[in-house]
Amino acid sequence: MNPDAALKALAEPNRRAILHLVSADPRSVREIASHLDITPQAVSRHLKVLREAGLVDERREGTRHLFLVRPDGFAAVQDFLADFWTRHLGQLKATMESPAEQAGEPRRKPRHS
Repeated sequence: MNPDAALKALAEPNRRAILHLVSADPRSVREIASHLDITPQAVSRHLKVLREAGLVDERREGTRHLFLVRPDGFAAVQDFLADFWTRHLGQLKATMESPAEQAGEPRRKPRHS
């Protein structure tokens, strides 16, 4: 899974609302649209992005297309965030525990090249 596609999909508020709606029960495009202030066509476009990002699955019941959250679809996002926070919190901890910080000296800003 690609965390970039998932994070981009999650950046849009309507897509997050759709994910909330399909997290408990599978729903059709029309059911989703009835809860949001967007057209069924817009819901379909959002679902396509969510599906391509691996965040939702589609299943058929007769002629109905139902959408539901894909539980393992968030694994790439979780892995990215866990790695990000572990690495950056470790850097923050090391900075805060540096001898200069403990001596009360002001912290220097890192130089960017």
